[in-house]
Amino acid sequence: MKTRLLFIGLIAATTTMISCKKKGCTDSTADNYSSEAEKDDGTCEYTTEGNVTLNFSQDFGGTAISSADFDQLNYTNANGEVMSVTKMQYSISDVRFYKSNGDSVFFDGYHFIDMEDAASFSYTLPSSVDVAAYTGIGFNFGFTPADNIDGAYTDLNAASWSSPMMLGGGYHQMKFEGRYIDSNTDTVAFQYHSLSKIREITMTDTIFHDNYAHIEMNKNFSVLGDASIDIQMDINEWFQNPNLWDLNVDYTMLMPNYDAQVKMQANSKSVFSIGEITE
Repeated sequence: MKTRLLFIGLIAATTTMISCKKKGCTDSTADNYSSEAEKDDGTCEYTTEGNVTLNFSQDFGGTAISSADFDQLNYTNANGEVMSVTKMQYSISDVRFYKSNGDSVFFDGYHFIDMEDAASFSYTLPSSVDVAAYTGIGFNFGFTPADNIDGAYTDLNAASWSSPMMLGGGYHQMKFEGRYIDSNTDTVAFQYHSLSKIREITMTDTIFHDNYAHIEMNKNFSVLGDASIDIQMDINEWFQNPNLWDLNVDYTMLMPNYDAQVKMQANSKSVFSIGEITE
C-alpha cells in the first residue's frame, strides 16, 4: 500500500511540475519571443513586411562631401583637373528590389535630392517591403518617357527642375556644378547638367531621344523588418567611367550638347552603390 501511494504521489508531483511550466513563445526568431517561456503555447508572431528608407550620401573617391565643403578646390578628377563642387541636385524614380529568382518588387514614385537640403537625403519607399532575401536594388536616374511629363510635378516645378521645350521638355535628372582650374591655370565655372530627354540635330531634322538611365546595384541583403539602406554617390565616377571627362572641353552649355549628354548617361551607371544596411 505504501509503494502504491508513493507512486501516485510521484505522478501527481510530475504532473504539477509540467503544468506549472511557464508558457509563451519559445522561438527566438519570433517578434514576441520570451526567454522565460519553458513551453511553447503557439502564440509566436512574425514580421512579414517592413518599411524601408533609402539614405543618400555623396563622396569623391571615398572622401565624404557635404554642402559645408562646397566651393573648395579640394578634389582632383581622373583627367587631372583640380576642382570643387558648388551644387549637386538629382532625381531618382521607380525603385526596385531584386530577388534571386529574377523577380523584382517595384515602388512607383520619385525622389529629389539636394545636397543643400538635409531633409531630402532620406526617402521612405511608398509601400512596405516583404521580409525576404534580395540580391540588389535598382532605380531610374531621371524619368522614363511615361513619367517625363512637362509640368506634372509641383515640387519639381518649384525647384526649377523643368527642361526647356526646345530641348525636348520634361525634366532634368541632375544639376551638378562647380569650379575647376583649367589648362591656363584660370579658375572656371562648369555646369554638368543631365536631362531625361535630349535633342539630336541632323542635317534634315531634330530628333529627340530618351536619356534616363536604369541603375542596378548588386548586393545580397535581407529585409527582416523596418530597415535603413544607404545609397552612395561617388562624384568622381562622373568623370571617368567609362568616359574620361575633360572639363577643358566639356564644361558649359552641355544641355544642348547631344554627345556630352550621351556620355553623362553612360557614366551614371557606375556612380551609385549600396552602403550600410541597418535593421
